[in-house]
Amino acid sequence: MEHSKQVRVLLLNDMEKLDKRLFRLEQGFELQFRLGPTLQGKDVTVYSNYPLPGNVYDRQTFHPLQWHNPTGREEDSDKFCKLDLKIAGSFQYHFMQCEQKSGEGYIVVDPVLRVGADNRVLPLDCIILQTYLAKCLGPFHEWEDSLKVAKESGYNMLHFTPLQTLGESRSCYSLADQLQLNPDFSRPGKVYSWDDVGKLVEKMRKEWNMLSITDVVYNHTAANSKWIQQHPECGYNLVNSPHLKPAWLLDRALWHLTCDVAEGKYAARGLPALIETDQQLNSIRGILSEEIYPRIKLWEFYQVDVDKAVKLFRALLTSGAQKKGNKCDPKHLITIQDPEYKRFGCSVDMDTALNTFIPQGNDPSAVEECCTWFCKRLEELNTEKHRQMDFHHEQAINCILGTMTYERLAGHGPKLGLVTKKDPIVTRYFTFPFKAMSLSEEEAMMHQPEKACYFLAHNGWVMGDDPLRNFAGPDSNVYVRRELICWGDSVKLRYGDKPSDCPYLWDHMKRYTEITAKHFHGVRLDNCHSTPIHVAEYLLDVARKVRPDLYVVAELFTGSEELDNVFVTRLGINSLIREAMSAYNSHEEGRLVYRFGGEPVGSFVQPSLRPLVPSIAHALFMDVTHDNESPIAHRSAYDSLPSSAIVSMACCATGSTRCYDELVPHQISVVSEERFYTKWNPKLNTPNPRDVNSQSGIIAGKKALNKLHQELAACGFLQVYVDQVDEDIVAVTRHCPHTHQSVVAVSRTAFRDPKICFYSKEVPQMCIPGKIEEVILEARTVERKAEPYCKDEKFINGLPQYTVEIREHIQLKESKIVKQAGVTTKGPNEFVQEIDFENLTPGSVIVFRVSLDPKAQESVGILRSHLIQFTPHFTSGSLPDDQAHPILKVPFASIAAKLSLADLNQILYRCDAEEQEDGGGCYNIPNWTPLKYAGLQGLISVMMDIRPKNDLGHPFCDNLRCGDWMIDYVSNRLIARGGPCAEVGKWFEAMFSYLKQIPRYLIPCYFDAILVGAYTTLLDAAWKQMSSFVQNGSTLIKHLALGSVQMCGVGKFPALPVLSPALQDVPYRLNTITQEKEQCCPSLAAGLPHFSSGIFRCWGRDTFISLRGLLLVSGRHLEARNIILAFAGTLRHGLIPNLLGQGTFARYNCRDAVWWWLQCVQDYCSIVPNGSAILQCPVSRMYPTDDSIAQPAGQVDQPLYEVIQEALQHHAGGINFRERNAGQQIDRNMRDEGFNIVAGVDPETGFVFGGNRLNCGTWMDKMGESEKARNKGIPATPRDGSAVEIVGLCKSTVRWLKDLSEKKLYPYKGLTVKKDGKEVTMTFSEWNQRIQDNFEKKFFVSENISDPNEQRPDLVHKRGIYKDSFGASSPWCDYQLRPNFPVAMVVAPELFTPKNAWKALEIAEKKLMGPLGMKTLDPDDMVYCGVYDNALDNDNYNLSKGFNYHQGPEWLWPIGYFLRAKLHFAKLMDQESYQKTVVLVKNVLSRHYTHLERSSWKGLPELTNENGQYCPFSCETQAWSISVILEVLYDL
Repeated sequence: MEHSKQVRVLLLNDMEKLDKRLFRLEQGFELQFRLGPTLQGKDVTVYSNYPLPGNVYDRQTFHPLQWHNPTGREEDSDKFCKLDLKIAGSFQYHFMQCEQKSGEGYIVVDPVLRVGADNRVLPLDCIILQTYLAKCLGPFHEWEDSLKVAKESGYNMLHFTPLQTLGESRSCYSLADQLQLNPDFSRPGKVYSWDDVGKLVEKMRKEWNMLSITDVVYNHTAANSKWIQQHPECGYNLVNSPHLKPAWLLDRALWHLTCDVAEGKYAARGLPALIETDQQLNSIRGILSEEIYPRIKLWEFYQVDVDKAVKLFRALLTSGAQKKGNKCDPKHLITIQDPEYKRFGCSVDMDTALNTFIPQGNDPSAVEECCTWFCKRLEELNTEKHRQMDFHHEQAINCILGTMTYERLAGHGPKLGLVTKKDPIVTRYFTFPFKAMSLSEEEAMMHQPEKACYFLAHNGWVMGDDPLRNFAGPDSNVYVRRELICWGDSVKLRYGDKPSDCPYLWDHMKRYTEITAKHFHGVRLDNCHSTPIHVAEYLLDVARKVRPDLYVVAELFTGSEELDNVFVTRLGINSLIREAMSAYNSHEEGRLVYRFGGEPVGSFVQPSLRPLVPSIAHALFMDVTHDNESPIAHRSAYDSLPSSAIVSMACCATGSTRCYDELVPHQISVVSEERFYTKWNPKLNTPNPRDVNSQSGIIAGKKALNKLHQELAACGFLQVYVDQVDEDIVAVTRHCPHTHQSVVAVSRTAFRDPKICFYSKEVPQMCIPGKIEEVILEARTVERKAEPYCKDEKFINGLPQYTVEIREHIQLKESKIVKQAGVTTKGPNEFVQEIDFENLTPGSVIVFRVSLDPKAQESVGILRSHLIQFTPHFTSGSLPDDQAHPILKVPFASIAAKLSLADLNQILYRCDAEEQEDGGGCYNIPNWTPLKYAGLQGLISVMMDIRPKNDLGHPFCDNLRCGDWMIDYVSNRLIARGGPCAEVGKWFEAMFSYLKQIPRYLIPCYFDAILVGAYTTLLDAAWKQMSSFVQNGSTLIKHLALGSVQMCGVGKFPALPVLSPALQDVPYRLNTITQEKEQCCPSLAAGLPHFSSGIFRCWGRDTFISLRGLLLVSGRHLEARNIILAFAGTLRHGLIPNLLGQGTFARYNCRDAVWWWLQCVQDYCSIVPNGSAILQCPVSRMYPTDDSIAQPAGQVDQPLYEVIQEALQHHAGGINFRERNAGQQIDRNMRDEGFNIVAGVDPETGFVFGGNRLNCGTWMDKMGESEKARNKGIPATPRDGSAVEIVGLCKSTVRWLKDLSEKKLYPYKGLTVKKDGKEVTMTFSEWNQRIQDNFEKKFFVSENISDPNEQRPDLVHKRGIYKDSFGASSPWCDYQLRPNFPVAMVVAPELFTPKNAWKALEIAEKKLMGPLGMKTLDPDDMVYCGVYDNALDNDNYNLSKGFNYHQGPEWLWPIGYFLRAKLHFAKLMDQESYQKTVVLVKNVLSRHYTHLERSSWKGLPELTNENGQYCPFSCETQAWSISVILEVLYDL
C-alpha cells in the first residue's frame, strides 16, 4: 500500500544551478535529494540553510545533510538525504564535491494561515483579498464600519496600504516615518497606537474570520522624512555617490529652464508656459541641445586636463624616468575616472604612458616628439568621452520629450497644463533643500560635502531595466540619461551590501519590519522588483522571526518568468499578484484562469512519492489592483460581475480592490484621493453616497461568488476546465476528483458597453455532462431608478443606477436565465444536459452544481473502495460494495502471490512476436502506434509518460474515452490463457465492470489507477520470488531483475528440448490441443523484439552469457538448472548449438557457446546452495553420437558430468566436421568453406583454437551480405585462431574441474590426447598450467619494444594491451584493440599480471568505453565505423549491409565485463584506485539506470551507435545487456 506522506524527490546534477526555477512545497512534506546520473558514485555533500531541529533559521548558516542508504550496500544509487519541512520560508541548498560548489537552488515552503477562534486552516487557494487605501479609512474609531463592507461581501483577507505617517505628497507609498502610525487616524483626545491596530486585526481574525496584510516599502522614504535629513547617508547623495554629480547638474539646469519657461522668458523663441503642440516640444529639443548642454559641458567631468597631464609627462621624461616592462600599444592608455567627479579631474596611468611613448634619444626634440604623441592620445581619449556624452545627451532629450508628451499632450495623460514650479518641465531627480541661486553658484555646492550630502536622488522605475541591477549605482547612467520615471516625493534608499554599510538605515527598517510582522499576518512587498534583493531577504528573515507563518505577496514587473522566480525563490514569496484587467478580451481572461491554477478535469492520480517539478508562482488573481484604472473606464459597468465570476472560479487566491464592487467609475489615486470609503448600512433603502449595502453595485453577486470560491478551494475542487463558448461567454468548470462533483460558472462578459454596442440575443446552446443538482446562483447586472452619478466630495461613491438581480440555490426549472434543459445520453452511463438560455444578457452569470448520474456515482464510489488497497488516496468518496464479485472480496495481493514468474512474464510482458506465436498480438492504438508489450508493461510505459504531464489529449487517452476496446483487451487476453493468469484477468474484468459505468472523461484516470495498483502489486510479487540480493537491493537492482521476468518465459510452443523424464521438479502443463501433459520450462529470449519467438528465440551463446545475471543472481535456480540441462542434451561434436532451434534445427557453428555453457555450470555450482548436485542430474541426450538422429527424451540419459567430459574430450581430440545441410538452405550468405567447423586445443600452449577465414565462431559473428560491396560470404570478424575470451573461459573451466577432481566431486582427472601416435592423459592440472604459462607471453603486447615474446612487432600499433586473438589467419587481427579481453580477466583473473591488466584496462577505458557500451573496435583502427545501418546497401565494403556490426558500434554486454574486471584489479592496485573505480562504475551504471527508466521497453539495448546514439537496428532490450549490469551490481 502506498504511503500517504507526500514526498518529493529532487535529482541533483553536476553544475546545475536551479535558482531561476521555482520549487513550491507545503509544510509536512518531505524533500529528498538524490544524486542524478552525473553525480552517481561521486563524493557529494548537500548543504542547506533549513534549520536543524531546535535551531533558529539563519540564511547564512548551512549544515550538511546526512545521507541515508536504504540498502546499506556499496551500490547506493537509492541513497538520499532529506528535509522534513515544518516551517515556512525560502530555503537554499547547494552541494559540493572536492570542496567545490557543484550546484544550487532554492525551495519555497508555504505558510499555514489560520482564522477563527478555533484557528482553522485557511488554504492559500481559499484567499479572497480586498485592498483598502489606509488613508481613505478615516479616523480609526470608524474603521470597522468601512471594513465591514469587506466582511459582508465575503472577503477573508484585507490588504491595507501602509498605515504609517505619510509624506508631503500624501501618496500612500511615500512614508515620512516608517515607525509611527499615521496621526490622521487619531482624534482629539485619543491617540491611537500600533497596539490598537493589532487588537482590531486580531478581532477580525477571530470574529470575522478575516486575515490582514499590509505593504512594506523598503526602497524609498518620503523626501520630507525627518530621519533622512538627519541621516543623509541613507540616501544616494553627492558625497557617497559622486558619480551622480553630472546628473545632478543636469537636473538643476532643467529646473532653471522650468523657472525661465514659467516666467515666459522663452515665449519669444516659440516656447510659452502652456505647451500644447509638437512644434513647441521641438523648441525644447533645440534649447536643450543648443543652449543647456553646451552651457553645462557634462563631458568635462569625464575628461583629462591635457595641459596638466602633458606637463607632468614632460617632467617625468626630463627627470630620466624609465619604462618598466614591455612597450605598450597606445590603445592601452585609457582614462582613469576621477572618483570625486571634478571637471577635467580624470587622469591616465603614467607608467603605461612611459611604456608607450618612448623617446628615441635624450635630446629635447625627442622628448617633445613623445609629448606631442602623448598629447594626441589624450585628445583622442577626451574626444571619445565627449562622443559618449553626446550619446547620453541624445537619449536624455528623447526621454525628456517623451515624458512631456505624455504629461502635457497625450489624450490618456494627466494634461498638466502650464509649466510651473509645482508642475515643472520634468520631475526633479534630486532634492535641493536650499534657497534659489544661480546655476554656477549651485555647481560650486557640489564639491562642498556639508551641503552636497543633502542633494538626495529620488526613486522611481526604469522601463525594461534589469531589476537585479542598481540603477543608482556607479555603473549605471540612468540619471544622466534621464531614463528614470521618477517619484519626486520619495528618496531612494542606499543600503550598501550589509548592515555595517549603513547601520542606521538597516536598524530603522528592521524595527519597521518587526512592527509590521507583529500586527499583520502578511506583507505585500511594494515595488518588489526595485528593492535590493539582499535587503528584502534580510528584512523578510526578520519578519519571519516575529511571525513564522508570514504570508508574502508581491507584484513583479520584470517581464520574465525566470527573473520573477529569482525574487520568488530568494524571498519566499507565496503569491504573485496577477490581474484580470490585463486581459484584452474574455478569451484571454479565461486563459489566465487556466494558467494560474488547477489541473485538467479527469487528471491522473499522482503518486505520493514523485519527482519535484518546477511550478509557476502561486497567483493572487485580482479582478483589478488598487493602483490601476477602474475597469468601467475601459470596459463597461456590466462587465464587473461576469469578470469577477471568471476570476472567482480560478483555482488560486483571488482578490479585488475596495470600490470595484461599488462600481466606482474612475481610478482612485493613491496620491491625490483624500475622500473616505463608504460605510456598511444594512438598513439603507435608497442609494446615498455615504453608505452601501448588499444592493449597492455588485456586492450581492460578489458575496455569493466569494463564498463559492472559498468552498471550491476548501472542498478540493482542484480541477479546472475553461470553455470559450463564444466571443463573450466563458464557462469555467471546477471539478472535485474525489466526489466528482462539478461547479460550472457561465459568464457573459461585457467588454463593450451593451447600451451602445450590439450583442446577439442568440446564445449558443451549452452541453453540461452530468446531472444538474441545482443552480447555485444566477445573477444579472441590471439598471434601477436612481439619481445620476455625481462624484461626492467627501466619500468615494459608485454608480447608483446599477445593482445585481441575484437568486441563489434554486432548481433548474426556477431559473430565469435558462429557457429549457433537455437530457441526452452520450453513453450508457453518461448523461449530458443541454441548456438553452433566454436571459443570459451581457453582465450575467449562472453557476450550476453538477453531479454524476446516480449509477455512475455509485460505480465511482465502489471503484474507489476497491482501490484503497493500493493507496489511501481513494478513501475520500468511496462507497462499500455490497454485491461485490467474489474475486473482488480477496485482496489483489493474494491473487498475485499465487503467480509464478513465468505467469508474470505473460501478465506483464510479451512482445508482439511472442504474442503472435500464441495467436494474439499487441494492442494497436489508432493514430499512434502499437504498444511495446501485450502485458501490463506495454500500457504502463505509455502511462508513465502521460501521467506526470496530465496529457489527457494523448491518443492513448482518446482511445480509452472512445470505447472499451483496450479495457476488454487487458482482461480478455489473460482470461483466455487459463490458470493463475485467468484469475488476474477475472479480477480486471470485475474492476472494469465498474469502470465501464462511469463517464468516459474519467476512464483514463481510473483505468490508470487500476493498472498502477495491480502493476505495483505484481512487481512486489515478482521480487518476493527472487533472491535476497534482489529483495533487499536498490531500485536499480529490482528493475534490472525484472529483465529476468521479461526475457524468461514459455509460450504456446516451448522453445527448449524436452528434459529427461527422470529429472525432478520439472514444470508440466496440459496441452490444450493434444490434451496431453507436456513440459513447459521457461526459456531465455536473446532480445526483444527481434530474438523473441520461433527458432530465433534461443541462442546458446546469448543464453549462457545471460544466465548468471538473469537467473542465478536473481535466485531463479530451477529455471537455470533446466536451461543448462536442456542445452546439455543437444551437445554434438563437443559443441553447444549457436541457434538452438528446439534442438532439431540446431546449428553447431559457434566455438564459444560451449565454453559459456561450462562457465554457467561452474557458476551454478558456486552460487546455488548444494549446486554441485547438478553434475549428477540426468541429461536426456538428443544426439548420443555425433551422427545419430534426434532421440526422444529419456531414450539415452547421462549424468551431466559425462556430457561435460565429452565436450572437453572432443576439443582435446580435435573437432572437424561439416555442418549438416550445408548450403543456401541454412545460410544464404555463407561460402562453402565457411560450413567447415574446426576446433581443438594447441598442445604447446593449451589454448583452444578454431575457425577459418570464412566463418565466424565467436559472438562477433557478422557475415557479409552485400553483392554490391563484394563482401557477401566474407565474415567481418572471423576471429579464428585462439580468441582471448574463449581462452579465458577454457582456463576457468579447466581450473574448476581440476579443483572438483581434487575434491573427488568430478570423476575424471583429465583428458585422453594423442602424443607421438600414442594415447596419453593430459590432466586438468597440466592443461591449467600450460595455459597459465603461455597466456601473458602470447597475448600481452608489451611496452618493451624488444620483447622476445613478440613474434610480429611489425603489426603492433598499441602497446600495453592484450591481443584480441592469437594465431589468426590474418595476423594483424590479433593486434586489434577490442573489448573481449576483460571477459578473460573476469573468469580467469589469475592469467593476468595485475600491473599489465590495469594498464590495458585504462587504455580500454580511454579508447573503447562509451556512455552505455563498449566500442567493438579501436577508433584508431582504419576500418572503425561507429554507426550501424543494416539497411544500407552500397559499394562500401566496410559498411554495406551492416558489415561494421562489430567494427565500432557500442555493445552493452562487454561493458559489464569491463567494469567487473576494473573492480577486481583495482582492489589489487591501491585504495585510491579502487575508490576511483567505484565512482566510475556507479557513474556508468547511472546512465544505464537513466536509460532503463526512460525506455518504454524497460530494458537495456543490444547496442548503440557511437557515443551512445540510438541505433534503430538494435534490439530494444537484450538479455545479456541486462544480465551483465546485474552482475556488476552483484560484484559491487
